[in-house]
Amino acid sequence: MEIQESSCSSATPERSSNPPEPVRSSTSKHRKSPKRRREEKRSQCHHQDDQEHLLLPDGEPGRLPVQHELSEPSGSSTAEMAETSPKRRAHFLHGPYPATHFGPKACILPNPTSVMHIQDPASQRLTWNKPPVNVLVIRKIRDESLVEPFKELCHFLVEEKGMLVFVERRVVADVSLTTDETFTSIRKQLCTFREGYDDISHCIDLIICLGGDGTLLYASSLFQGSVPPVMAFHLGSLGFLTPFKFESYKTEVAKVFEGNAAITLRSRLKVKVVKDMLQRTGQPGQQQYQGSGGQGQAGGQPDTEHNGLLPHGHTNSEAGNITLQMQVLNEVVVDRGPSSYLSNVDLYLDGRLITSVQGDGVIVSTPTGSTAYAAAAGASMIHPNVPAIMVTPICPHSLSFRPIVVPAGVELMITLSPDARNTCWVSFDGRKRQEISHGDCIKITTSCYPVPSICCHDLVYDWFESLAQCLHWNVRKKQARLADDVSDSSDTEN
Repeated sequence: MEIQESSCSSATPERSSNPPEPVRSSTSKHRKSPKRRREEKRSQCHHQDDQEHLLLPDGEPGRLPVQHELSEPSGSSTAEMAETSPKRRAHFLHGPYPATHFGPKACILPNPTSVMHIQDPASQRLTWNKPPVNVLVIRKIRDESLVEPFKELCHFLVEEKGMLVFVERRVVADVSLTTDETFTSIRKQLCTFREGYDDISHCIDLIICLGGDGTLLYASSLFQGSVPPVMAFHLGSLGFLTPFKFESYKTEVAKVFEGNAAITLRSRLKVKVVKDMLQRTGQPGQQQYQGSGGQGQAGGQPDTEHNGLLPHGHTNSEAGNITLQMQVLNEVVVDRGPSSYLSNVDLYLDGRLITSVQGDGVIVSTPTGSTAYAAAAGASMIHPNVPAIMVTPICPHSLSFRPIVVPAGVELMITLSPDARNTCWVSFDGRKRQEISHGDCIKITTSCYPVPSICCHDLVYDWFESLAQCLHWNVRKKQARLADDVSDSSDTEN
């Protein structure tokens, strides 16, 4: 097999002991001029150069290294590939890597340290480095209809698959399970744990949820670091995040154990609650704020802001006490609580004051949470593979306050406004609700530990299927077509 050089010029033909015979055809009479041939060669070079800009680089920023040696396929295989492999665009979910040169002289300043190699979501497939052994089964409590599916699944995992099954202690303590003699042998082989007391984050290989979306949120709360793959069966009320049907659980679970399943990486929010970060002094109406950086300024605002930037002393995390740090899958909700006054909080983005929220509160959500509380508050629904953070006001007292989407890498900070008449309250995926007072702050950014949710079909089809089946997205009675003998009135008026 010969090796040819891939360049902008045409490929060199194979060498032979016999000189090639001249080719005579009807087109040989009209030979192209040298200038025309140079223009075609230059066009081919530009086309190849555009193709090299599509992916992230290993060498020069914005370009792929050119492979100078490519094996030449045989003539028969080339013909077969041409017939069986039609040219089509590769299936990617991320957009192409943008060109970094603009016009003849402008370009982006190269910065190799900021280049990230991100795998395209369309190619995300689950695989196992070692066969899974420990399986966590999460069952929706206080639902008697899930007792039988839970027993069937545990029997299948323990007896047929030889897995070590972990369940929460209060689930096993259910009366319907303790009094069932046929389940006694299985129940004795289950490993139990208590939330908040036993750490199981480093010994679970797979999570199986039986219930609704709340079971997936609960599974996320158990793992504040790396999360095992989650397989969720739809046995609840809504089931937007649970794509699997329990009727075929044996087949579906066996496929997951074999590997090569599509997964959706659902991003989470890393949240910190810092108490007394901004210390409030002075009399009402003459508030002053001071952090670790020095004295404050009267008049209802922190020390002199430059272009909206909060002074360094107020953003130093050492000035306060971190009372809570957790991972959130859906949203962080800040609301007015039991007070009848408007909620009045300030929103900072990377230390810069963006706006003040006056209303019932504000929702900071992930793309996964965009179909939850944020959707009810009027936000757009975003696919979970879109890297973003959503900020949605709750009943704002403003006609122009629309929901916004910010890049996933920014840090948001929410504080109580100096002029606020009351405190506010915060909750995280509907849990751990607590009060936020003057001087406290909430810091939010994207976590590096997503929830790997196993797809039933693929990550695009599953999402639109949930929109249609659970939220009845764009459901409308179809418009009837006009009869053949009836024409449009606008066509007959003139």
